[in-house]
Amino acid sequence: MPEMTGAEAYVKALEKEGVEYIFGITGAAIIPICDELLKSKMRYIGGVHEQGSTHMADGYARVSGRPGVVQVTSGPGATNIVTGLATAQLDSSPVVALTGQVPLSMVGTDAFQEVDIIGITASVTKHNIQVMEAAEIPHAIKSAFYISSTGRKGAVLVDIPKDTQTDKAEMTFPESVEFRGYHPNTEPNPQEMHWAATLLTKARRPVIIAGGGAVASGATMELVELAEMLQAPIAHSLMGKGAIPSNHPLCLGLCGMHGRIEANYIVPEADVLLVVGARFSDRTTGALSGFAPNARIIQIDVDRSEIDKNVDSITRIVGDAKLAIRGIREKIAQQRATGPTDAALVKRIAELRAQTNTLNTDSPLSGPQVIRAIRRAMPPDSIVVTDVGQHQMWAAQHYDVRGPGEFFTSGGLGTMGWGTPAAIGAKAARPDLPVLNISGDGSFAMTENNLALAVDEGFPVTVVILNNGVLGMVAQWQRLFYDRRYSTVKRPKHPDYAKLAETYGATGVKAESIKDIETTIKRSIKEKQTTVIDVPIDPEENVYPMIPPGMGLKDILLGGV
Repeated sequence: MPEMTGAEAYVKALEKEGVEYIFGITGAAIIPICDELLKSKMRYIGGVHEQGSTHMADGYARVSGRPGVVQVTSGPGATNIVTGLATAQLDSSPVVALTGQVPLSMVGTDAFQEVDIIGITASVTKHNIQVMEAAEIPHAIKSAFYISSTGRKGAVLVDIPKDTQTDKAEMTFPESVEFRGYHPNTEPNPQEMHWAATLLTKARRPVIIAGGGAVASGATMELVELAEMLQAPIAHSLMGKGAIPSNHPLCLGLCGMHGRIEANYIVPEADVLLVVGARFSDRTTGALSGFAPNARIIQIDVDRSEIDKNVDSITRIVGDAKLAIRGIREKIAQQRATGPTDAALVKRIAELRAQTNTLNTDSPLSGPQVIRAIRRAMPPDSIVVTDVGQHQMWAAQHYDVRGPGEFFTSGGLGTMGWGTPAAIGAKAARPDLPVLNISGDGSFAMTENNLALAVDEGFPVTVVILNNGVLGMVAQWQRLFYDRRYSTVKRPKHPDYAKLAETYGATGVKAESIKDIETTIKRSIKEKQTTVIDVPIDPEENVYPMIPPGMGLKDILLGGV
């Protein structure tokens, strides 16, 4: 067992986990670690704000499938990552946060830049650990990566007091770790799969809802094959976008508050509903009384705590979605031959899809038109992320994807400002692919300072701002349900974002037409330049469809209110 300092053990432990990038900001409580990192091939990406650095780690994690790492100092450095950790945790993204802390002798004394980050993050992480002596560091790091990346993935924090970084100890680097009470179950119960197959075989109107778990498990191919076998259309939650190609005849698209017409009309008609890796969020179900009221529900989830949490199911399969779908498909194949194509269903989906596609298209720079222009300009192999707001819903409705890994967004927490730093993290994970962030002026203003890092560190990304000068989604609610009584939604006089981008060394363009948008995106990708495209849109434009508060899936507004 070699003797080394805690900082040396820390760096070696991260290297053993195959870490490429560490995102974060330095500070007094992690100086020993930062000094040791100078000897490592790992790249420490110094950010401009810890929240942005956490979103970068999150974006990296979602695109690479491996834990993203954020490293910050104590006190405000640690508290600034809380929003990023909550974002990752709610969206089941594997992020490992490493925080410096005051020396153990000062813990509890209200020392300079001391906070109880373990207590603060207990509710927004999957697990957190405070190291009490240098020799614990290798085990703590191994544990963080294991817990973060197994079962339902999530955020894990390790808090490392400064003296444990400088103390020397004999270090043991474990090859694996185990915890009593933590045994992620990935093998589905064969009997439950048999019951699910029987229900689906007998169903007259089966429908599938795919959530983020279906995408995360790599179950999308199996899911589409099952849908084709059953002639069961697939709707998806916001996090489930990519579970089925957007142009597939059985794709219903986004379901829920701003779900597409075809999804919100067909899901409630199901007699059997198969829900894969989705947690029945209120944004997906609307009022539960109108959500598949006559359906027998089959729920598949790797997280047992999500089963029957919001909606009661008749068959419950705990385990990996890919294994579960594969098992169900095999059992259905044993029970019956593949059914014929339901031409009437496919025709109905196409007709409803056409209705959705004609909404919000009056203006040449309407939200849906801008999203479709972005899709036309982006190469087939590319990554799009979004911020949060009206633009996010238009993107979820109208940005066509071929499959998983092309579209990422902040779902559960709905974190404005997530997009630009997440795009940088995505670019770090896949430098070979173009990465674009669809943003709004409100979201962009929150984390635009990360453009400096994109330029300085060589992670070129494109940002398209749908700029309406207001906090669009809140303004829409006030317009529709509060008799246009606008309260604190108009943006303060904001800068010229095109010129602002240029101050960071990026390219800035004010688009006046759809052609401007497409041309600039293509040039940005070809020249590998960080580019901001400011697109003016109508501040009165609403996102439709929309479910009014307290209403069900079919009670959607289609405009004209």
